[in-house]
Amino acid sequence: MSQAAHPAPRSLAEALRARDDALLAALLRSRPDLITPVPTDLTQLATRAGTRASVLRALERLDRFALQTAEALAVAPDPASYDTLLALMAGDAGDEKVAAALPHALGTLREQALVWGDDERLRLVRTARELLAPSPQHPSPTGLGPSVQEATSGMSPGRIQEIVTAAGLPSTHDSVSAVTALTALFDDRKKMGKLLAGAPEPAREVLARLVWGPPYGQVTPEPAAHLRWLLDRGLLLPTAPGTVVLPREVALHLREGRAHRAPEPLPPAVEAAAAYGPQVVDATAAGQAYTALATVEELLKDWDEGGPAVLRAGGLSVRDLKRTAVALDVSEPVAAFWVELAYAAGLIASDGEADERYAATPAYDEWLERPAAERWSQLAAAWLAATRTPGLVGGRDAKDRTLAALGPGLDRSAAPEVRHRVLTLLAGLPAGAAPDTESVLARLHWERPLRGPQQRDGDEDLRSRLARWTLSEAELLGVTGRGALSAHGRALLGAPAPGTGTGSRTASGAPRTPGASGSAAASVGSLDTVTTALTEPTGPGDKLPVHHHHRPGPALPPLSPAEQAVATAAAARLLAPLLPEPLDHVLLQADLTAVAPGPLQRPLADLLDVLADVESKGGATVYRFTPASVRRALDAGRTAADLHAFLAEHSRTPVPQPLAYLIDDVARKHGHLRVGAASAYVRCDDDALLNEILADRRAAALRLRRLAPTVLAAQCDPATLLEGLRAMGYAPAAESAEGDVLITRAHAHRTPPRTAPEPVPDGPPPPDATLLTAAIRAIRAGDLAATAPRKTPGAGAPLPGGELPRTSSAETLATVQAAVLTGASLWIGYVNPEGTASQRVIAPVKVEGGFVTAYDHTADEVRTYPLHRITGVAELAED
Repeated sequence: MSQAAHPAPRSLAEALRARDDALLAALLRSRPDLITPVPTDLTQLATRAGTRASVLRALERLDRFALQTAEALAVAPDPASYDTLLALMAGDAGDEKVAAALPHALGTLREQALVWGDDERLRLVRTARELLAPSPQHPSPTGLGPSVQEATSGMSPGRIQEIVTAAGLPSTHDSVSAVTALTALFDDRKKMGKLLAGAPEPAREVLARLVWGPPYGQVTPEPAAHLRWLLDRGLLLPTAPGTVVLPREVALHLREGRAHRAPEPLPPAVEAAAAYGPQVVDATAAGQAYTALATVEELLKDWDEGGPAVLRAGGLSVRDLKRTAVALDVSEPVAAFWVELAYAAGLIASDGEADERYAATPAYDEWLERPAAERWSQLAAAWLAATRTPGLVGGRDAKDRTLAALGPGLDRSAAPEVRHRVLTLLAGLPAGAAPDTESVLARLHWERPLRGPQQRDGDEDLRSRLARWTLSEAELLGVTGRGALSAHGRALLGAPAPGTGTGSRTASGAPRTPGASGSAAASVGSLDTVTTALTEPTGPGDKLPVHHHHRPGPALPPLSPAEQAVATAAAARLLAPLLPEPLDHVLLQADLTAVAPGPLQRPLADLLDVLADVESKGGATVYRFTPASVRRALDAGRTAADLHAFLAEHSRTPVPQPLAYLIDDVARKHGHLRVGAASAYVRCDDDALLNEILADRRAAALRLRRLAPTVLAAQCDPATLLEGLRAMGYAPAAESAEGDVLITRAHAHRTPPRTAPEPVPDGPPPPDATLLTAAIRAIRAGDLAATAPRKTPGAGAPLPGGELPRTSSAETLATVQAAVLTGASLWIGYVNPEGTASQRVIAPVKVEGGFVTAYDHTADEVRTYPLHRITGVAELAED
């Protein structure tokens, strides 16, 4: 279109007004904070887009080259042409890569309303210029200092004339023209080359030290000759007593026109450090997935009767975390990961009792009944979306308090976004390729250079640590195998399988909705990984060492909740065939052990856990039978016959004679002694056995005395008496007040119904298509009401745009009635019952009973307004 049809905008609001709905939607999608709440018109949208908080958030989400482009505009003249910007980015010699990438970077800045204007008059939003422009307090990331005009603003006119004369320029009549002439000299490459050719060698060395920043230096009251030479010619300008600065124009000449030492138009490639067969990766990941399920089950089984107490400030104590780590046979950071994962999945929570403890939730019982692959996908989906960060456990918060597992202060809103992006980068590599960690970190730093400021003591920034934790946690969970993304891991992201193109489809084949998005989303040590053991070759050709560059494909947008559910189901379907089938048998050994060669069916595993103790884990689990474990099964109500039949049914080997003898021997003694509540008593038909107990020195602590030939009384509670007699080698049974044997089973402790913790969002969530459509329509309508040409009744003079029309009741009624007859539209001021004033454009349809019914262009619907709430009306101008 011609420039006459679209004149150059004079403000950001005018630039936004010239956008179509698609471009406005792109702005609101990339900067969702602008739509919360929905602006009343485009002027308010432009104002909000220029606020400091919103601009900072937008700058933090720019990639390195887009940010470098904004930094170059901040040191360019305002406004600047595209050619000027290109010269600052590519330098005098030019750079084909920079020239090719610059239009896209500038388009990103324009789309996000950080830059407006046509290519001849590019303007950086004022707040962004203030944040990125150089100043003594906040040096520019470019390393450039103030311009000659800015540096000489407080200098005396006489001193400015002296500098102009020393630089070889004719004197002028005023300071403004002198500064202009000096600036023109510094911008002229040939003249500056001549001037610097006569500089002393030490002076050139000083310039070389300042050229790439910081541009400030210190001088003594009596500077050396080479410094005096620079000061006399304005190549260094004083900014404060004892401080000088290298003017921006001089630095740009020395840099050959470049604003940055090293422009980075292209993202660094993610390097593949090793490659494996895809089947090997999937099998390894599936093994890790099975281990993850077993670990979470073991954790919840350990807490089945009530877990550790909740600290007063919330979370697990250090002692309880250590005990959990020992029980799971993992390090404490890894134990923190499993505890936090179960919490994120809604499987554990605090019970809310007076003596508050952690326990399994009712959702845990439902989770146990689901197939193994579905249980894993639930854990993986919870991990992908969680903002709680287990890697922070053991670190310190801002108040120097220790961060505890399950405690407050572990949420990091950037965690889901970083996890998703790291896995997306892995999905862009060839199938079976494991990435080089440092190249992943370099890519993330290029994509978000301003996110995650450096922490104290020189630690990595938060995003880098989140990325490292993501790689470790993905391996522990079985999303990756040997460092490479598995097939079910790709499906979890909704990424296409390698070799199927980058079409916008989920792994299940369901089409992705264009533009759909959902809510995405520091420490001592890092999680222990299992990659060391897994990366060892298992056979010829199993590991293929490589070290090449590969550029991943386009980034995958976060999935909406519905799409994530489809992707999670697809991941479960891909994983299911790779998981081992539960077994219904064990192998009994003559040394009182049983070997489970794989995962056991749940009823078999549950009873075996009662009848035997786990001796070792791994590919095969070894159980050991002991008198105490057999007695535990008898206490749970099983008989010796039940145990013999159970073992015979589920063993692929004959029941060894020592095990049969052990069961019979414990069963023969079990219940021979009976313990009840008197305080407590022991009764036995064999008085010789009672005599033996009384004579035993170990019974002294129980303080026993004979009440009858077959009854002993104790001055302790029944539980203590039971434990004491068992420690002496007897097998007593507890009995009720009626004399019946009490069956002791472990009672599972459950919390009341609990919901999984909600992730802490990283700012407002991206708006969906419905909200965008409604918001844009409301903004357009409000802008129409605010900017429609209007005139006062009978006068024709336009009203100020920010004021509501004011007319008397009679004038209002007459104007509205006339508009009904002519079909004209009116601009009205309206005050609602809450007292909020607004302006609207309406087309009156009828007036009766003190109300006007009209089509409201602002709301895009027919509404009825009380006439007494209309502050005034004005006719719209004919154009």
